[in-house]
Amino acid sequence: MDLIAEPFINDLHFGESPRWHEDRLWFSDFYDHGVWAVDEDGEGERIVEVDGQPSGIGWLPDGSMLVVSMLDRKLMRFSNGEINEYADLTGVAKFLSNDMVVSSSGIAYVGDFGFDLHGTIETKGEAAIYEPPGPPTTSLAIVNADGSVSKGPGEMFFPNGSVILPDGKTLIVGESLSMRLTAFDINLDGSLSNRRIWANLSSALCVPDGICLDAEGCIWVANAIANQCLRVREGGEVLAKVETPHKCYACMLGGKDKKTLFMMSAPSSQPSVVEHNRIGQIVMARVDVPGAGLP
Repeated sequence: MDLIAEPFINDLHFGESPRWHEDRLWFSDFYDHGVWAVDEDGEGERIVEVDGQPSGIGWLPDGSMLVVSMLDRKLMRFSNGEINEYADLTGVAKFLSNDMVVSSSGIAYVGDFGFDLHGTIETKGEAAIYEPPGPPTTSLAIVNADGSVSKGPGEMFFPNGSVILPDGKTLIVGESLSMRLTAFDINLDGSLSNRRIWANLSSALCVPDGICLDAEGCIWVANAIANQCLRVREGGEVLAKVETPHKCYACMLGGKDKKTLFMMSAPSSQPSVVEHNRIGQIVMARVDVPGAGLP
């Protein structure tokens, strides 16, 4: 099944981490330094400003919102109109903190770049990332329900978008620079074990960025190097594709029936291209299978 995305919202710098929450689409705009929420008609509001550049968002059991502050590698908590530091990720994150997912018990799993991706591309070109010995790896940060931080699985190639299956027992993480989705068992204490490859996407030439889960256990994957969002089943078979106007960096199933696939699209993720220009978009497509799990 091939679909073509339709416009939803224009004039973003670089949209990331879309989430469907309380009947609205919430998302971060890196260089607008804000988290926004919009309804299905595109009417929205700026929820909070994040000076350190917002990325991943999620909610604690008490309803307060967590937001990744990329530049200072911190997790912020927004509650009662105030934003404050919740966790310091500098002990785990090697470079910019990025996307995350928050479990129903309030444990956050946060990825980071691992190295200066944008600077490497600017000075050496994109091909340099893959030259031997390959890009540096990093570890997943686990932020426990009390705000303490522990070091999760290491040797990860740019851990990015993540989902938690509906039973709360499995975490799947997109490792962007190894072109794969990696699964872990979630233990009772929130730690991770039984690492395994859920899908190898190298044959599809897919660099997974943001991801979201549907009710049939398939994952929609934003492809950061192509104008497409792919629906993938465990093992890596591509079942469907949505064509986006530019490269696709994140996706989320939402709407009243959770069958609208919202996708964040932009010509590039390089700050030199998008930081001072509003050329990013949110586009959408109607699909057959509704969203499930977290985020």
